[in-house]
Amino acid sequence: MKRVLLLMLFLIPSLNWSQVLLINELDADTPSTDTEEFIELKSQTPNFSTDGYILVFFNGSTSGGDASYMVIDLNGYSTDNNGLLVIGNAGVRPFPQGVISDNVIQNGADAVGIYQASVFDFPEGTVATQVNLIDAMVYGTNDPVDTGLLSLLGETTQHNDSGTNANPRSIQRFDDGLGNITFSSETPTPRRENDGSGIAINPVSIIVSDTQYDEGETFDITFMAETNVTSDLNFNIILSNEGFDTSDYTGNTSLTIPAGQNTTTISITLVDDTEDEGDEVLLIRFLDLVEPIVPSNNYVEVRVVDNDFTVAPFGTPVNPTYGVVASTQPNGYYDSLDGLADTALRQALQDIIADPTTVRAQTYADVIDILKEADQNPLNSNQVWLVYSEEGRAKLDLQTGSSNVGKWNREHTFPRSRGGFYSIEEDEVADGVDVYWTTEADSLRHGNSDAHALRAVDGQENSSRGNQFYGQYTGPSGTLGMFRGDVARSVFYMAVRYNGLEIVNGYPESSVGDFGDLATLLDWHRNDPPDDFEMNRNNVVYNWQFNRNPFIDQPDLIEYIWGNNVGDVWTQSLSIEDELQLKVSLYPNPTDNRIYISGLHSEASAEVFSIEGKVLKSFSTVNDYIDLELVSGIYMLKLKTENSSVVKKIVVR
Repeated sequence: MKRVLLLMLFLIPSLNWSQVLLINELDADTPSTDTEEFIELKSQTPNFSTDGYILVFFNGSTSGGDASYMVIDLNGYSTDNNGLLVIGNAGVRPFPQGVISDNVIQNGADAVGIYQASVFDFPEGTVATQVNLIDAMVYGTNDPVDTGLLSLLGETTQHNDSGTNANPRSIQRFDDGLGNITFSSETPTPRRENDGSGIAINPVSIIVSDTQYDEGETFDITFMAETNVTSDLNFNIILSNEGFDTSDYTGNTSLTIPAGQNTTTISITLVDDTEDEGDEVLLIRFLDLVEPIVPSNNYVEVRVVDNDFTVAPFGTPVNPTYGVVASTQPNGYYDSLDGLADTALRQALQDIIADPTTVRAQTYADVIDILKEADQNPLNSNQVWLVYSEEGRAKLDLQTGSSNVGKWNREHTFPRSRGGFYSIEEDEVADGVDVYWTTEADSLRHGNSDAHALRAVDGQENSSRGNQFYGQYTGPSGTLGMFRGDVARSVFYMAVRYNGLEIVNGYPESSVGDFGDLATLLDWHRNDPPDDFEMNRNNVVYNWQFNRNPFIDQPDLIEYIWGNNVGDVWTQSLSIEDELQLKVSLYPNPTDNRIYISGLHSEASAEVFSIEGKVLKSFSTVNDYIDLELVSGIYMLKLKTENSSVVKKIVVR
């Protein structure tokens, strides 16, 4: 039937449109970061409403099975004066009428089709079909021909995008008006006719010299048209975005580019208020450009750094404090453990932290909100603390696209591939603290979103760690490694919380559920005891999940389950009802010998322990200072008065 129609097109040039909507251009791979991908549709008539049409993308890989992986609803869109509609990434220039996320159009061999149908007709995994098909393109980037997709969509040719980063290309459709339709790989021409014909557009660019400014600063925004305008161009912009509104800046947002010119500049002053509202992002965007004037770029982000951030009363993991943050565990939370040993102790501990009548599981998307609070940088409330690189990173720098450079994301300390837990579709919804799954010890899948074992991490460092065991992975060079006890305790927690997980000796590469190396994790735990940062995150996660990491509250439990005290009967060393922690500070720390004690208001005794827990020195009476007389190393100092105590880490140079 297509051959008959093609013959008619040759004979009757005025009928060279067989569809009302066609795929005019496709760029599925520009550049390697996939931030300038687009598909351009062309209508038979200009300003054509695409209501009732959808775009369906099909995965031609072996695992994809020639089935749908993405559907775009075209309701609400219209083609422009040239009959063109571009759907693409925000990096496409001129700016597309419809924006999609970066790195979502697959490179090939794959296909895309226009259907006159509903998005509900193509659930993910729907095999390609010609039913209600308007137009289709099978394409690749130097891939073998996918004969299956060609057959399913009634196409005969797989078109090739042969572009490179240095020389980008798109697959373009050409019609000579005589019924001769050809496709070739050319320099991309989004929002412009492939052959250079049509009504000329004049894109306007938004130009800002920097992407970040502090409250109180003034900055310029320049608007530059590609060519001089022939008459005064009057237009309006808007800067508002979520919490950022007109109360946060001053400056004129109604502009004019005078006739015969192509630029205008405005100044915006950011209001320096006294509110701790966190860093914000303003979005510079056009409100009312009219064709042939179109945006060259749009939705330009500028970060506004809030100078009213707060500082926590406790230290970061690289400058830790101890005893400032108290555990919020309920009274008697661990009482059921007393008098137990070995497997009975471990089971009783699991009964607490996996109690299905109490404990909650949140979604993987909820974890982002949990980490923004639990891993908040003590030095700056607008940042998260990154677990391996041991530095602050703006909360706004959460990775949302394909690039992880300068971004943070979520790190599973017990890797998903090692544990056998995974995401489901519902994990993509952040539905808040009061919407949760019930969970138990056998709910291994919930390990995917257990915040006790998830940390904010530099995106690139997350990739570097991959699914390596601790010991194989030791962190970035040049850092202090003060995360090691934290991640060890999170892995120990997972092994007790979920059935099917275990800590073993060595590095077991073939067994899912086993994680190593036990000796390394014990060493990391002993050499980096829980600090205030870790106790604070334990408290925060408890508010969401209604369970705690017991190895932060009661670190000695690790010795009774995996370490030197296996088989011994457990008795709690600290009851929060009976014993309060001292609020003292030690200085200088590190020290050469003498260490001073601030905040001690009554007579106290002291013990100095090695990092392995051995008592090295005892002082029956302590006042303002202690002469340690110890060799270089890390030690624990326990100060105790009649009703309170505290353990502090000290470093002797």
